[in-house]
Amino acid sequence: MDSKGVYGDDRPIAALATPPAESALALIRLSGREAIEMTAAVFSRPRALREAPGHTIVHGWIVKPTAVRKNPAGEGERIDEVLVSVYRAPRSYTGEDSLDISCHGGIAAAKAVLALIRGVGFRESLPGEFTFRAFMNGKLDLTRAESVMELVAAKTDRGREHAVGRLSGALEAEITGIKSLLVQALAGLELFLDYPEDETGFGPGEEAFAGRETAGLPFDRSRAEEALGRLQVLTAGYRRERLYQDGALVVIAGRPNSGKSSLFNLLINEDRSIVTDVPGTTRDWIEAWISLEGIPIRLVDTAGLRDSADPVERLGVARSRDLIGEADLVLYLIDGTLGITPEDRAFFESRTMTADPAPVLCIWNKADVARFSGAAPPGGAPSELSAKTGAGLPDLNGAILAVLEAVSRGSDTAGRSGHTGRAGAGIGTARQKERIDAAVAAVTEALALTGQGKPPDIIAPLFREGINALGEITGEVSAADILETMFSRFCVGK
Repeated sequence: MDSKGVYGDDRPIAALATPPAESALALIRLSGREAIEMTAAVFSRPRALREAPGHTIVHGWIVKPTAVRKNPAGEGERIDEVLVSVYRAPRSYTGEDSLDISCHGGIAAAKAVLALIRGVGFRESLPGEFTFRAFMNGKLDLTRAESVMELVAAKTDRGREHAVGRLSGALEAEITGIKSLLVQALAGLELFLDYPEDETGFGPGEEAFAGRETAGLPFDRSRAEEALGRLQVLTAGYRRERLYQDGALVVIAGRPNSGKSSLFNLLINEDRSIVTDVPGTTRDWIEAWISLEGIPIRLVDTAGLRDSADPVERLGVARSRDLIGEADLVLYLIDGTLGITPEDRAFFESRTMTADPAPVLCIWNKADVARFSGAAPPGGAPSELSAKTGAGLPDLNGAILAVLEAVSRGSDTAGRSGHTGRAGAGIGTARQKERIDAAVAAVTEALALTGQGKPPDIIAPLFREGINALGEITGEVSAADILETMFSRFCVGK
């Protein structure tokens, strides 16, 4: 049978939901109409599987159909001993009859079981197709569906918490509440448009329409303003949400032998970078992921910044400069035993000539033997640190957090408290942010026009535009091509 499919068809699907590698267990996920009956054809206890209630587990063997080959017990050839978890529609993740087959881990066992499953009529699932079916069958709205992949990709516990909040429906509830306010505001305008002029007391274009509840016009401006305020809080918190999900690129830079590799090892709590007294030991960059107060950080140790005749070192320095250009934050180390050198000053001066440079934290290293004194470098007073002893590390961690949180807020003021206004209701994806921005623009224009006394037939479409934009976030309003693009980014088996 053809194993290819398209989003939206109703053929039963199957996928390996765990990595194809040696492990204690592997899990194969199945879903679709007749999924239980079809699986029974390759199960050693078909009747038990067919009669199993939902949310129960059946033990048995995956076997080849008896028409192919029998064992001495009269069964088909045994492939693997398994546990089959049964979920019956509509009380399943997808809303369809579904099964999870737990077989022994390892590439051969899982592949053999999956091959038999496909042989009885299941097709290979598309990326994210299980979650797509959950959305299409009303089990999840789009915000919860997107949060599934956010949860899979979460790099820190804080990122996981935020994704779980959206999976629990916090963002859906917030969007629904905002949309309800806009619908109530629009209802007054629709009433005005639906009734004849003589019943409302206003003629077309009359200045009496001032965007508030006056002279019998049932438009509650306060509801629209509250909706706009809540939308602005959501959009202001987006950059912070992305920081918890995607993390930040933090690059350690400085002259050779300033202690970059020692700081790298200190921050990751592991001896990863080679540390010697010989300048230029680090010829290329090395990286590691760390978590700082729930923020995932891609930390990079780079080659010392200097002119060199060594072609290998020159290449490493060039790569270091490229990484500095991409960084969200640069930790620039000054060797305290040498003080601020012309090369250090040249680095800070070069930042002033760079378009939109990343912020720089200046660090006075080797403070255990040489405390900071004298004039501060162009980047401001440095933080004192001993990468050798760890003295000053808590203050440095606090400074890193403060800078990253400031970067995530940008010029926004609504999110200065570090919260999005309602726990777990932050925006999780660029798609959600784009639709909320569209709603903000529509409602802002509508409120401006009401204040100018413009007629309702001009203003009402703007409120409808904002409501529809919010409907696209939850999936009440959606297009097939948008859904396919979104779910195709998921893992297979999700």
